[in-house]
Amino acid sequence: MSRSTIDETILVLNAGSSSVKFSLFAESSASAPELVLHGRVEGLYASPKFAAKDASGARIGGKDWGEGATLDHDGAVGFLLDWLQQQLGASHKVKAVGHRVVHGGTEFSAPARIDTRVVARLEKLVPLAPLHQPHNLALIKILLARSPELPQVACFDTAFHRSQPDVAQSFALPAEYAESGVRRYGFHGLSYEYIAAVLPQFDPRAAAGRTVALHLGNGASMCAIRAGRSVATTMGFTPLDGLPMGTRCGAIDPGVLLYLINERGMDARAMENLLYHQSGLLGVSGLSSDMRTLEASNEPRAKAAIDLFVYRIGRELGSLAAALGGLDAIVFTAGIGENSVLIRERVCRDAAWLGVDLDAEANRAGGPCIGRAGSRVSAWVIPTNEELMIARHTRATLRTSASRPILDPRSHGCNE
Repeated sequence: MSRSTIDETILVLNAGSSSVKFSLFAESSASAPELVLHGRVEGLYASPKFAAKDASGARIGGKDWGEGATLDHDGAVGFLLDWLQQQLGASHKVKAVGHRVVHGGTEFSAPARIDTRVVARLEKLVPLAPLHQPHNLALIKILLARSPELPQVACFDTAFHRSQPDVAQSFALPAEYAESGVRRYGFHGLSYEYIAAVLPQFDPRAAAGRTVALHLGNGASMCAIRAGRSVATTMGFTPLDGLPMGTRCGAIDPGVLLYLINERGMDARAMENLLYHQSGLLGVSGLSSDMRTLEASNEPRAKAAIDLFVYRIGRELGSLAAALGGLDAIVFTAGIGENSVLIRERVCRDAAWLGVDLDAEANRAGGPCIGRAGSRVSAWVIPTNEELMIARHTRATLRTSASRPILDPRSHGCNE
């Protein structure tokens, strides 16, 4: 589709503390919105930079404000809207904006059209996701003030997991805490929802059955999916739980936290910094949070970090298979899952007892099928697309009708 012919688009935004990632999708009569361009403004408040690429990955725009520039989120949004108008022409119109919002609590189990009342309800969830929710809401409020007539839709990372049974969402705490919102929510739901939606095109048997999806990136989690619905997941009350991540600790004995308070004198802010920013792959390796750096290193602590990451995946895989009552497929996705041949190989080798039979050559080629034909448990590499999921949800919410994303499958090779 030529950019000169685009009249209406959906803008997808994902805000961080110092960045705004964006994707622009053209509206069409096709079953899925079509990606036009994407990029980010990063380094806000310090050294802001902008970069954009078209759907093929070719660079189409860039700007460096220089060291010490003070571009904030409001300025970043204004710049993006102006740049998009210049890029696509006077006839172009942003029809709606879809936002990734990390936490929807128990109240939001589906995307929501945003107004001031919805914003007020989402602000009450800030204590449940203090490092993510405020930045998500910042862009929403900026756009409400700048363009109150522009429709906005919030798409929640927690919503997909609301299908889990109550027992999977519960902690063994007095009921008053559960009633006040202390429960397992789960995250990366937009990614898992996308995988569940496209899996029938790769492996219909697994899609109708029992699958564990592994969203492995700087943030990492796993999800047990039965017939397209979340049954259990590794993240819980916050995105700290479950697997070790780039800089997050993953599952930890609560007694460790009591020890840090009582014996090390750590307060809440110091513990937050430790658990969110100084732990995980970075903390164990003492070298880097980037799996690529660790795989290339000969340092023993880098190897230890990789070993722990793989070990915890294996432990969680067994747990999620038990929650499903068996296993038909595993799916790797996100940055590490889609790109690390080594991590996929080690995870699959360790899961041989579950029926995973790795095809080493297919794994080196990147899949999509990386299991041997006839394996009891199939293994796949499927790139996630949270942005497309948000665009679809935004369009469907505005049309007040449900729809599902479609991905053109590559040559499959499994179970044929």
